[in-house]
Order: sequence, then structure tokens, then C-alpha cells
Amino acid sequence: MSEQLTTIQASNHPIYFNQKGYQALNAHLEQNKYTNLFILVDSNTNEFCLPRLLPQIATDLTIEIIEFENGEIHKNIETCVQIWNVLTELGADRKSLVINLGGGVVTDLGGFVASTFKRGIDFINIPTTLLAMVDASVGGKNGVDLGNLKNQIGVFNLPVMVLVDSTYLETLPKNEMRSGLAEMLKHGLIFDQKYWEQFLDLEVLDFSDFDALIHRSVAIKNEIVTLDPTEKNIRKALNFGHTLGHAIESYFLESQDKTTLLHGEAIAVGMILESYISLEKQLLTKAQYNQIKTAIKAVFDDITFDPKDLAPILELLVHDKKNEYGTIQFALIDGIGKIKINQLVENELILEAFKDYQS
Repeated sequence: MSEQLTTIQASNHPIYFNQKGYQALNAHLEQNKYTNLFILVDSNTNEFCLPRLLPQIATDLTIEIIEFENGEIHKNIETCVQIWNVLTELGADRKSLVINLGGGVVTDLGGFVASTFKRGIDFINIPTTLLAMVDASVGGKNGVDLGNLKNQIGVFNLPVMVLVDSTYLETLPKNEMRSGLAEMLKHGLIFDQKYWEQFLDLEVLDFSDFDALIHRSVAIKNEIVTLDPTEKNIRKALNFGHTLGHAIESYFLESQDKTTLLHGEAIAVGMILESYISLEKQLLTKAQYNQIKTAIKAVFDDITFDPKDLAPILELLVHDKKNEYGTIQFALIDGIGKIKINQLVENELILEAFKDYQS
């Protein structure tokens, strides 16, 4: 693992990499006179990641572990209420600190819990999945799902630091690694053609230097978020693949006869569909589109859509948070490495994209 990765300065907090992060964490605990320390984990990170974290923390503070069941299905307000109650029972106050140790569900929900408890207490994100490292832990979006509608309830609020330690990835199943890869591919497609091209032949990708790829992905996301913290403008670029991807993810989550998709699996489909739409709107060449479709399909299994699936998926687009004035706004790619936001797309073209995806 490369240890020399530079610390990335986000708008008001640092993002540390590997061992340097634990030194910074301990220095932070010493400087800030916290009353107590809570570590939020889910059932997976309690078992696989907490044993790595605890020996790294040097503090006299009382450390309380709060665990909830893992899975997107628990990313809801009921879980938050349970955690707020536990914090209250354990004597948390305005000077308590929460460390969120986990994937996107833990960092999204934990950030929301901390941001709203007593009108906001400090929190630190230690992402343990590839997806959370390159996406959920950066940018200050915290929140929970409302039924099957993703991230409908939430706040923008920043952690006091983020600590990315790639050794946690050793405990991650292959499908979860792939899920995170989807967001890295997206960062290349919307912002950095050279970065995208590093993923074109995954057979020869040097995983010993995977840390450098993670670092670049975090840097891209941070650069975009710093320009537009509350998503009024360029931050919408990060929604590429997500307008249709989120609708697909929600539909598969609520359908009895469908296997639930991981976030990255749904986003991979969304990126192919939205690349097709970009092609039809003459923003991409046929060669570029084929390159994107081939590269993504080489990593991700095909998802099958029945004709009856499409109407409910289109229906879910209406609830997308990116909509304004009742119109559905897409972020489309304008060549590889550039983006066009606020693009309107008619339903016929979306259905055509699904047809092409399945061909």
C-alpha cells in the first residue's frame, strides 16, 4: 500500500489517507476536549473493521459502540430514532464526538444522526467500502431513505475529518468492490478522460497501486463539491448515471420478484443508459458510446428488464431530488471527461436506451 498519498483539503476539513489518518485522529482527540466518543457501526463493520480501528485510537475518553443491522433497508428514520435514544441514554451532549465506521449507509445515516442530535455534534467518517471511500464520505451529504425513495430526508453538513484507510477493503466481497468501481468510472467519464482510460483494460490494472486510483477519485469528487457545495450547478455533474440508476435501484429494492441491486450495479446500468441518451443528443460519438458500454459491461453483469418494469421505473423518476418545476433533469456527458447539466430527456428516448442496453 502506498503510504505517501497527500492529504486532500476539502472545504473545511482534511481527508487523510492510511496511517497518517490515525495520527491526525489522535491529535484531534487530544486538542478538542470531547466529553465522550461514540463509534457507529453496522453488524458487518462491528465484526470486520472495528478490531482494526480500536487499537489505533489513543484516548482516555469513554468509548461507546453503537451497532445497527447492516443493509440499505435499515437506512431510515426509525434507525435514527433508535440511535438518538441510545445517545441520550448514554449521556451524549453537545461536546460528544461520533465516528462513523462503515460503508455508505453508515456514513450517510451517521452523519445525519450527528448533524441533528442537539442541533449538531462533531462527526468523523471512516469509510470501509470502496463506494463510501470515493463517494459517500466526501461532500457533506447526509441522510436517510423515505420508504424506497433514496436519500429523501437529509442535510448538507461536513464532518470534521475523513479518514480513508484502504486496508479495510481486504474484508470486502468482490461485488462490493465492483460497486465502488462504478463511481470511480463515473468520475473519469464526467471529469478526467485520462483517468477513465486507466480502467479500459481491467486485466492489466495494477491493483498494488489501487490507492493512487482511490486518491484521484476522491480528489475529483472533492474538486467538484468544493466548487458547488449545495448542488446548485456543477455538482449536478456527479448525478451522471444516477437519475436512471437511482430509479432502477429503488424499483429493484421494492419489487418482490427482483434481486436487490447494489448501488454501483444500478449506477453502472444508469451510466450506459445515460451514455446512450448522450449519443442520441449528439454529445457522444458512436465510438465513444461503444467504448463506454463495452468497458462497463466487462465489469458488471447484465441486468434483465421485463417490458412491465419500465413504466414503474419511469414513474420513480418523478421523485428524483434533481427535478425542478416538475421536469426531470439529467446530467449527460459531452464527450468523455466533460458534462452538460440540466438536460431534459423525453420518455421515448429513455425507453429506446433500455432497448439498446438489452441488445
